[in-house]
Amino acid sequence: MTEDYNDHDDYDDLAARHVSMRRVLVLFSPYRHQIAAVIGLMIFASAIGLAGPFLLRAIIDVALPQHNLGLLLWLAGGMIAAALVSAGIGAAQVVMSARIGQSILHDLRVRLYAHLQTLSLRFFTGTRTGEVQSRIAGDIAGLQSLVTETANELGRSLSAVVMTAVAIVILDWRLALFVLLIVPGTVLISARVARLREELTFKQRARAADMSAAVQETLSASGIILARTMGRGPHLTQRFTRISRDLSRLEVRSHTAGEWQWSLIGFALATLPALTLLAGGFLLKTDNPASIGTLVAMIALQEQLLWPFEQLLEIGRDTRKTRALFARIFEYLDEPVEITQRPDAVTIPRADMRGEVQIDHASFAYPDGSRPAVHDVSLTIAPGSHVAIVGPTGSGKTTLGYLLARLYDVQGGAIRFDGVDLRDLSFESLSQMLGVVSQEPYLLHASVAENLRFARPDATDADLIAAAKVAQIHDHIAALPAGYETLVGEGGYRFSGGEKQRLALARTILRDPPILLLDEATSALDTRTERAMSLALEAMSRGRTVITIAHRLSTVRHADLIVVLQHGRVIESGTHEGLLAKGGLYAALLRDS
Repeated sequence: MTEDYNDHDDYDDLAARHVSMRRVLVLFSPYRHQIAAVIGLMIFASAIGLAGPFLLRAIIDVALPQHNLGLLLWLAGGMIAAALVSAGIGAAQVVMSARIGQSILHDLRVRLYAHLQTLSLRFFTGTRTGEVQSRIAGDIAGLQSLVTETANELGRSLSAVVMTAVAIVILDWRLALFVLLIVPGTVLISARVARLREELTFKQRARAADMSAAVQETLSASGIILARTMGRGPHLTQRFTRISRDLSRLEVRSHTAGEWQWSLIGFALATLPALTLLAGGFLLKTDNPASIGTLVAMIALQEQLLWPFEQLLEIGRDTRKTRALFARIFEYLDEPVEITQRPDAVTIPRADMRGEVQIDHASFAYPDGSRPAVHDVSLTIAPGSHVAIVGPTGSGKTTLGYLLARLYDVQGGAIRFDGVDLRDLSFESLSQMLGVVSQEPYLLHASVAENLRFARPDATDADLIAAAKVAQIHDHIAALPAGYETLVGEGGYRFSGGEKQRLALARTILRDPPILLLDEATSALDTRTERAMSLALEAMSRGRTVITIAHRLSTVRHADLIVVLQHGRVIESGTHEGLLAKGGLYAALLRDS
């Protein structure tokens, strides 16, 4: 699972494992033709821009001394035309670059989101939601300047520097040699500053993720209720203040580290024109002196060279910082997909699904568990039967439910639906075959109708009403001012716990699965509603396999088979009367309930 990499060596190791130039370039490869067109425009614009200094030299050395007004008009017009064409091309390439950049970011966001959707529950139980949000939103947004503005400026500046350097050499190789002597030193300084800021950027993004997680956890409805009832609002504000202060300091350091070293580059570039004029003055006393026009043109070319060259150094410095963002994004993309669909996965048509469940010596242990959560469990559930799984807290009931839903894969043995190992069954067949109503139902921040149709998008209004009636929630929905268009609120906070569970049940009923897994699904219901819902479940259970994971034993008295788990093992199994007569763990649990 992901960690905070605050140590220098830890970050270097993370970046080395996940980031490479080739991997970054692969993101751009689908748009190589568009990028090539932009590069072509950049080179063309740079070539046109080079005409200016040569036209200026001709004006100073020829047109003005000869008082040739016609030539002066042509040369000045050429400079204006070159500037106009360069401006037009520049605007076109900015538009093209922005479109390419946003397409790349869109691809990366979707790729990361889709990959996260394939990860097992293990990843999400060990990762803060705010951290995931930070990487999808914040880190990828941080790359925006790289793939839109920076990539465009890099190409434009690089082409301008190369073309201008060639022009300087053509103009006077002696002055060109003097000018280009500053390049190695400035590049070394830039690389040193970039390395400092890269690691600081990684720490800054990690702290930004802490802030995102803090906001997500404490400003949700559950977080507010907890803070208010515990009187911990001031404490949470202090904690947020500390995180924000750390983030502010890291922001400053990531943008200013090595600034004094960087100022040496600015000093060297600022003094270069004066030094060039000084060097030109010495050349005037040689046998092959440079003309005044050449010196003026050289200064003009320098001005044309220094700005893009300095920008190249800044781009190199800032681009190095994006390596930290790529490290965080690629770290998630490299998370192994544990739950996969095999290429030759078995698909069972809905009409052929019977609902038989076979648990064959299934075992599973969490990575940090001292003992298996489920150990050597075997159980055969006939189609259409009702089996209850009970046991004390920590007995493995919920884990077994996770294995049945294939949120985890068994590590030993197998689980089969209608004779097909879950690992061989297609995801589509599994979702059609098994419906799950969990102890903590999750509702989207959308209308009641949208929440129900999440299970079956093509469901009609009549289908929604029928499912809601079975779940004993239709009358309550119909009494609301907006009916089925009522927003449920984030996490479903506009509804009580029992109402949320009945909505979740209605959503599952809408899929009409042959196997229904109820994980403490009636735990939040009052006695009257539970009785009504039990009757409804009994009506809909005809021809359907029902597996109930229950803590309240009153809900499973009439099950065809009751299986008692303890420490991940099956301790007892039988009917309610039979287990009660045994006087074992089930009887003890019943007495304590």
